[in-house]
Amino acid sequence: MAGKEDLALDLDELKHLHSIAKRPRVLSLISSEIAKLEKISNEAAPAPSLQTTTPAVSIPPKAASNPLLNYVTLSSFSWDQDNDKLKIYISLEGVDQEKIEADFKRTAFDIKFNDVQGKNYRCAVPKLNKEIEPEKCKLIVKPKRVVVILSKASKGNWLDLHFKEDKLKPNLDKEKDPMAGIMGLMKNMYEEGDEEMKRTIAKAWTDARSGKAADPLQSYR
Repeated sequence: MAGKEDLALDLDELKHLHSIAKRPRVLSLISSEIAKLEKISNEAAPAPSLQTTTPAVSIPPKAASNPLLNYVTLSSFSWDQDNDKLKIYISLEGVDQEKIEADFKRTAFDIKFNDVQGKNYRCAVPKLNKEIEPEKCKLIVKPKRVVVILSKASKGNWLDLHFKEDKLKPNLDKEKDPMAGIMGLMKNMYEEGDEEMKRTIAKAWTDARSGKAADPLQSYR
């Protein structure tokens, strides 16, 4: 089968001959041949695509955190609260909203302020006093400060922002073994006492082991 370029040339040639031919029979033959070639040319042409093309939209990639950057820790800030939210006020001038990296978790947050007048700053609480809802937390950037809004997971008042261990928690091991304190006391009395006390404590210890005395200090009393 002739190529597209050959078909086009043949058609041009036949149309030229048709324009100069005069005899009816010749005109009819040329017209018939032109119709055949036009049909072949149309069948060879690709069908127009009905699919609409959506223009590509360029979306800039999110800037990845650079672990090599040095950050100045912002450890001094104020905060207040209501029943639902907790607000942290960070005094920092010249913050660009587009250059903030905020990471909120259930019991922590970490916020990095990149390229603030040539420096990088970081404000983080590794363990909050109570849980928050990360998806509802947000930042408000103002000319001279940034407000961090934490959404409380449960309503109520926080006594502190940071989690603190309860130092008054009782020692369960000592409660389970009340005799440990008595044994320690006897040991100290034996080591520091005179010969009479040592003999008395030794006898009390022996009696306690043999079952003669329920209380190791009974003989001493």
